[in-house]
Amino acid sequence: MQNLQHIKNQLDKYVDKFNTLEFIDSDPVQIPHRFSRKEDIEIAGFLASTIAWGQRKSIIKNALRFMDLMDNSPCDFILHSNENTDWQRFSSFVHRTFNGEDCLFFIKSLKNIYLKHSGLENVFACGFEKSQTIYGALAHFRSVFLELPHSHRVEKHLSDVTRNSAAKRLNMFLRWMVRADDAGVDFGIWKKIPQSALMLPLDVHSGNVARAFGLLMRPQNDWKAVEEITAVLRTFDSADPVKYDFALFGAGVSGEIK
Repeated sequence: MQNLQHIKNQLDKYVDKFNTLEFIDSDPVQIPHRFSRKEDIEIAGFLASTIAWGQRKSIIKNALRFMDLMDNSPCDFILHSNENTDWQRFSSFVHRTFNGEDCLFFIKSLKNIYLKHSGLENVFACGFEKSQTIYGALAHFRSVFLELPHSHRVEKHLSDVTRNSAAKRLNMFLRWMVRADDAGVDFGIWKKIPQSALMLPLDVHSGNVARAFGLLMRPQNDWKAVEEITAVLRTFDSADPVKYDFALFGAGVSGEIK
């Protein structure tokens, strides 16, 4: 392993390079940036992060279509649209394995969360409050989200940390909502979970770069690996460990470090 202070200095430079407004232009975080109302930001962010796998151009294109199908007013659509008439427009939606059937359940579940559980932030915060961990927040959220009758197929679109999933997309969504970002990429609109508790949105790019630096020994990109790398990042910045997501992901996806 390289000297940790030297690695931290390198990663801090990558944070400065990639945690900028220019990052938004090529990242799914641009979808919630289309909105100003808290509920629209969090719903748009959750849905965009849900389909955030594959080519980023395709993710953004389909997330924009998702918003168009919701009349670009996601919260109002969730709460006031008619299931028998308005929801059928989603039948032809497809992003990789996420299809119209999945769309309909996600809309139905989000409506249940806003009407019965006081919204997305409250559900995640309740799980965090019970355990004081993001692991607990993610596990609780999944149980609430799936409390309505559903087909088995929709479950694969919601990561299960109790089965050792890295939950990259959900951790990314939490980064967007919780992390207060002077650069203006992340929103910091959720105040009930501290950003110091956030976990790295580990994917193939950030994992490869972390291993190249000798910061991650575990070969699998799973929850145990998330805990391992985030623990190291907390030694670099205990108040804001996941700011290094920009460094690790950016350096990997740009090809600067392989």
